[in-house]
Amino acid sequence: MYNIVVFASGNGTTLQSIIDAIDSKELEANISLVVSNNPKAFALERASKSNIPTYVIKSESPAEMDSELEKVLSNIEIDLIVLAGYLKIIGPKLLSKYTIINTHPSLLPKYGGKGMYGMNVHRAVISAKEEYSGVTLHYVNSEYDRGPTIMQTAVKVMPGDTPEDLSARVQTAEKIQLIQALKEFVSESKS
Repeated sequence: MYNIVVFASGNGTTLQSIIDAIDSKELEANISLVVSNNPKAFALERASKSNIPTYVIKSESPAEMDSELEKVLSNIEIDLIVLAGYLKIIGPKLLSKYTIINTHPSLLPKYGGKGMYGMNVHRAVISAKEEYSGVTLHYVNSEYDRGPTIMQTAVKVMPGDTPEDLSARVQTAEKIQLIQALKEFVSESKS
């Protein structure tokens, strides 16, 4: 079985799309663990409802988090780590040991980097009067949103869009794209 660990800081809607794809047999994988830096993240409840083990990071500093997570993850079989709305930088110990991907709600390199997440991105896109926004799936490196792109999906910005309107359409595209990519990762692991 293909083993995924999901990192999430918030609501966990992207995590839920992975859970749903596994439950419906669309995705032949297993979520071994859900990790969060936020003990109040609804993502943790979503995981618990699906009997997926969870872990809340205790450390505050990036270096301590990296060491803590290296210890926690060393006991788990992991094929891929998916950052699904996870808002912390990944440290060098994890980067050197695992394949890590992130989904971002814009067409990178536009609207990426520290502080550019969620509604901040959608507000910036609308404010700049962009014709398109979208979603980028990329490999994670030591800089926010700078790793090599795996795939992108464009989403048209409609006249009169609010950040919430755009967010809803981007999230729909994000979930479709992520599941498609995960299916490709699983398929490649079998060959």
